[in-house]
Amino acid sequence: MKRYIIGLFIIAILITGCSPSGNNSNSLNGDDKYRVVTTTTMIADLAKVIGGEYVEVQGLMGPGIDPHLYKASAGDVSLMQKSDMILYNGLHLEGKMGDVLEKLNDSGKLVVALSDGIHEEKLLTFEEGSNIYDPHIWFDIALWKQAAVHVTEGFKTLDEKHSDQYDANLKFYLDELDKLHEYINQRAAELPKEKRVLITAHDAFNYFGKAYGFEVKGLQGISTDSEAGTSDLRELANYIVDHKIKAIFIETSVPHKNIEALQEAVRAKGFEVKIGGELYSDSTGNPGTEAETYIGTLKGNIDTIVNALK
Repeated sequence: MKRYIIGLFIIAILITGCSPSGNNSNSLNGDDKYRVVTTTTMIADLAKVIGGEYVEVQGLMGPGIDPHLYKASAGDVSLMQKSDMILYNGLHLEGKMGDVLEKLNDSGKLVVALSDGIHEEKLLTFEEGSNIYDPHIWFDIALWKQAAVHVTEGFKTLDEKHSDQYDANLKFYLDELDKLHEYINQRAAELPKEKRVLITAHDAFNYFGKAYGFEVKGLQGISTDSEAGTSDLRELANYIVDHKIKAIFIETSVPHKNIEALQEAVRAKGFEVKIGGELYSDSTGNPGTEAETYIGTLKGNIDTIVNALK
């Protein structure tokens, strides 16, 4: 408890002790680039595409990091305070960073939530009648396009001088996203409707399922902070056996033990289901791989899913 209190005290000092961003807003760093801090790897990739040559992007979470469980360190808070703009997902994806982001916003820092650019009627809820929204908006390309537009407006607020270039970068990116959408539809069409069942560790793929015609079932809830119970495991195992599901999937940012336990539960019922591969759920792939970008990540996912379920 003493260590926890000291940690909160340090964060409070970092946030309140530094001058508001209004004193250094719209100022370039030593490399003549704006400092932009992002939470997830998907957002870091988006910021690099839209910001282009005018920004230096620093992502807090690397590949394979679970944003649901991520806690901001004192170094993270210092990095955000020194930045010119902060981009984050919102909808409680970065649940353990909420207070820090709110305080930075209140201090005058330019803080942009991508989810604020999404039309509310397009958001999925945790369950019918719930007011808790699913934060995994990047899995529906149409929503990611809205987020890209919102981020572009953030850059134009930060740096009005280069607004035309940010708009040009956005136009190029939206065209690339349209191509990605077409690619995913083409690959999904290779599977008959009855084979479009996606079973993963947690409910990260509901937007993907709605957009591309997949029934999605996760062993855990929307957040990996929840736990899968014995009844959840048994129920899903029965579903796999009854529907003769060919493959289930692990995720790069979630421990594999639950899916492996599910596979064993299915085997105990006399049916074999394979692990069809590893999907990128809450982060992109490693640097130097095809999946290090948002576009590469979604292409990699659809290829893995279709190839395993055929």
